[in-house]
Amino acid sequence: MIRRWWRAYRGLRLGTRLALGLGVLSLVVFAVVGTVLTAYMRDYLERQLADQMKLVQVVQSKDAATHGTVRRESYYGWYTAVYDVSGGSADLRTPAEVPADSRALTALAQTMARSDEDLTRTVRIGGHGPYLLRACEVEPGVVLVSAAPMGDVEDTVEQLITVQVVAFGLALLALVVFGRRMLRRGLKPLSDMASTAHGITSHDLTESAARLPLRVDGRDGGREVAELRTAFNTMLEHIDDSLAVRARAEQRLRRFVADASHELRTPLMSVRGYADLFQYAAANEPGERERHLARLRAEAARMGVLLDDLLLLARLDAAEVETPLRWEDADLTELVRQAADAFRAGHPDHPLTVTTGPAVVKLRLDPQRIRQVLDNLLTNAAVHTPPGTKVSVAVLGTADAARVAVADTGPGIPVADRGRIFDRFYRVDKARSRDRGGSGLGLAVAGSLVRAHGGTIELGGEPGVTVFTVTLPAAGL
Repeated sequence: MIRRWWRAYRGLRLGTRLALGLGVLSLVVFAVVGTVLTAYMRDYLERQLADQMKLVQVVQSKDAATHGTVRRESYYGWYTAVYDVSGGSADLRTPAEVPADSRALTALAQTMARSDEDLTRTVRIGGHGPYLLRACEVEPGVVLVSAAPMGDVEDTVEQLITVQVVAFGLALLALVVFGRRMLRRGLKPLSDMASTAHGITSHDLTESAARLPLRVDGRDGGREVAELRTAFNTMLEHIDDSLAVRARAEQRLRRFVADASHELRTPLMSVRGYADLFQYAAANEPGERERHLARLRAEAARMGVLLDDLLLLARLDAAEVETPLRWEDADLTELVRQAADAFRAGHPDHPLTVTTGPAVVKLRLDPQRIRQVLDNLLTNAAVHTPPGTKVSVAVLGTADAARVAVADTGPGIPVADRGRIFDRFYRVDKARSRDRGGSGLGLAVAGSLVRAHGGTIELGGEPGVTVFTVTLPAAGL
């Protein structure tokens, strides 16, 4: 039974549980206060009655000493008896006003014979109810015992208990009712948060760029509720940001898969087309066969380069995989000179100027990957600018970083395309052929490699001038 009640209690709402708890606590407080007040009132009334009996017994003792018994008429309901206790027993003197069952009076007289002080007892006399007995010595060997009814005291105490029960009951009822309302109002911010949470559970979080339109408003509830409300809204903002990041990542992934499939589809179709040509006799002539085989090898090489770039990007993106870098101390200036020599040999129609300082710029890096970054930036300048465009490379080493700036005086990059220039498979000129325009991975690979080295790559310049600035930390300077 208790367990069932406990489970039912735990299933109630928080406001109801707090109201019930407050009611139980108030009931305990009321019970303690009522008990203490009743006990004090009973003790006070008994002491008042005892003091009254003491005054009455002063007069009765004089009467008993003069006449041997008490001849004065007692109060209504009171009893008075005089006992001789000199012989070790209590003998009642007559006439006396005693109840039919006077054993309690006799017992108190016998006890008084062995006591030096007045005695008081509360007893219940059969057929008459509770009585307060008081015994005092009239003279040696003579004891006066008086009995006063406690009916009035009991009635007063019962009326007090009744008043307390009614008053405390009404106060408890009012406390529970109004306390429940106050608690409901105080807990309303929590209910609003629960409603907001339920609204979020019904929101479709699988949508692209899904945002949570719900927030908890209000200023009620005090500082603690305000802190909880702020933390709750901050959590929602964090969820919104996480959903936005996930949506953007999903969009990039879908675009990446589509672009990769599209890029791989072209060389595969070329390979398939040249393979089909070998079914015809004309394609089997030595000259045609060698030309077709050369094209097959070129397309296969393009696919190999594309797949290598994709694999490199995937390994750079995977944080749990060891970064594919081979660190060593190298001279950045020497790497720039090597890249410049290779560029001049491959693109003689683009004049190149190299500016380096007199000092050696020593860094801890992967020479092969940094060389790949320089080659990609220089090739990008050659591919996207007309013949005769001037290209320049400048190296600057400072106390905290080393910078390489690759600039060209070509047509420049439109402002609308600058934000996505490092995206994978992104091309400024959508109509440019892949034979000339590349796969769109060069700048993406360069950016990923620079970030893997702990550096940054930025696009600058002005109309008619494009500048890519690579900044590497000077840990090895």
